[in-house]
Amino acid sequence: MFGLSSEKILILLVLAVFILGPERLPQYARSFAQFIKKMRAMANSAQAQMKEELGEGFEDLDWKKLDPRQYDPRRIIREALLEDDHSAVKHSDLNQVKTRIQPNLKPGESAPFDQEST
Repeated sequence: MFGLSSEKILILLVLAVFILGPERLPQYARSFAQFIKKMRAMANSAQAQMKEELGEGFEDLDWKKLDPRQYDPRRIIREALLEDDHSAVKHSDLNQVKTRIQPNLKPGESAPFDQEST
């Protein structure tokens, strides 16, 4: 829970007893429990609202595909350049992509230049 081990939680509880004192500790424990209940109720209502708005098929939604950490622009560009193949691009196919995009120039040959593009 939040990266805390049981020993650390025990130390925090002992510190809370010493800092708050035995007479105020039950009051703070009650208010903390109410706070946790409110947070759970808010999370449950948000989940219910999401299920209601998304409608049927909510359980089938793959949340991992929507994770922005899965976004890889290099893969997207490779797949777009090789979309005529309709196959997954492997690292060995990267050389083919480079030669399609930028052919090798012969010695003394000038690079293609478009006057209208600049």
